Amino acid sequence: MTQTTGAVDVVLPCLNEAAALPAVLQQLPPGYHAIVVDNGSTDGTAAVAAGLGATVVHEASRGYGAAVHTGIEHATTEIVCVLDADGSMAPALLPALVAPVATGRARLCVGRRIPVSRGVWPWHARAGNAVLAWLLRRRGLAVRDIGPIRAFRRDDLLALGITDRGFGYPLELLIRAADAGWEVSEVDFDYLPRAAGTRSKVSGSVLGTLRAARDMAGVLR
Repeated sequence: MTQTTGAVDVVLPCLNEAAALPAVLQQLPPGYHAIVVDNGSTDGTAAVAAGLGATVVHEASRGYGAAVHTGIEHATTEIVCVLDADGSMAPALLPALVAPVATGRARLCVGRRIPVSRGVWPWHARAGNAVLAWLLRRRGLAVRDIGPIRAFRRDDLLALGITDRGFGYPLELLIRAADAGWEVSEVDFDYLPRAAGTRSKVSGSVLGTLRAARDMAGVLR
């Protein structure tokens, strides 16, 4: 199966990302349209996004998975990407993730973070990610990251029936993809420092990492 249109919607779950959004949105490749899902921001994220031409959707229920799911539901293109809006990953990477999905070589393509410098990815977040990736490899899914950037066919992903609406969403997606026998490819990318004025909801603190671990433990159970 091949991509039937050159357009790709890009879902960006956002909670107080106004400082990073201008650079991220301006770097989207031609044909890639942003769907910014405002998850309760208080810094004017929605206004910044709308002013730069993005489609803005509001999701009142807090949670990474809730924002991502709402964005995918509002997408209209056959292939959809999900990208963090904090400036830590270059939008120029997106076509490399879309390519294997568009050509049918994979049902899902995910990014593997390669930190460009020390401190970009704190040890506590890296350690938790490594354990989860190891567990997925034991299930037969050859991935090395539970990353926040991915490409897929919209209808395929919605049919998986992912239910987690918190930080466990990426893990449940990979587990369900493995159980469904999906071919999943992985693309390395440079993991950059976040834009000034933003803070990670997961790796920005040990508490954030623990909350993510709690959500992901629920998925594993």
